[in-house]
Amino acid sequence: MAMKKYGFKQSNSDHTLFLKRRGKLVTCLIIYVDNMIITGNDEEEMKRLKESLFTEFEMKDLGRLKYFLGIEVLRSKQGIFICQKKYILDLLAETEMIDCKPMDTRMTANLKLCMEEGAVLADKERYQRLVGKLIYLSHTRPDIAYAVGVVSQFMHQPQVSHMEGVWRIIKYLKGTVGHGVLFKSHGHLKIQGYIDADWAGDKGDRR
Repeated sequence: MAMKKYGFKQSNSDHTLFLKRRGKLVTCLIIYVDNMIITGNDEEEMKRLKESLFTEFEMKDLGRLKYFLGIEVLRSKQGIFICQKKYILDLLAETEMIDCKPMDTRMTANLKLCMEEGAVLADKERYQRLVGKLIYLSHTRPDIAYAVGVVSQFMHQPQVSHMEGVWRIIKYLKGTVGHGVLFKSHGHLKIQGYIDADWAGDKGDRR
């Protein structure tokens, strides 16, 4: 592997990520097919890596990251904002819901989806394709993560009620197309997390 030759180590958690550390300096390289991102705080190493790759492969430097695998990247004084606006618009067009009435919430209040005996089945292939798209969308839309996690539990045998849950999420996206994640410029790398729990509220596994 060319990257190991340059002193990079492949991440165990993500095999598309390669890292090189020099003291407190780090260079990150992410590769997906013929797309690549180079980032970090080691300006010297990043410059050297680019020069080495240009001599070995036919490449083009597109400058600062603006778009990668459906994810849009915007910069401002506030920080870095990532979203998937085009991805959502394409999803709405694919499902012919571009003109649908938006929903204010991702799920119906107090709705507990579960497998119901004798219920009508939904189109399994379409269900799996749509939920797969929603799972990928969750990278920049943590606000839909819980709802998507619920509907993803029924991929093996989706019922009509589960598909209605998917449509609900898509209708919610129609009204929140421009939402995303803002990484604010705080000057530190501390992460804050929040969680809520519905103890034993799941009819399927009581978790």
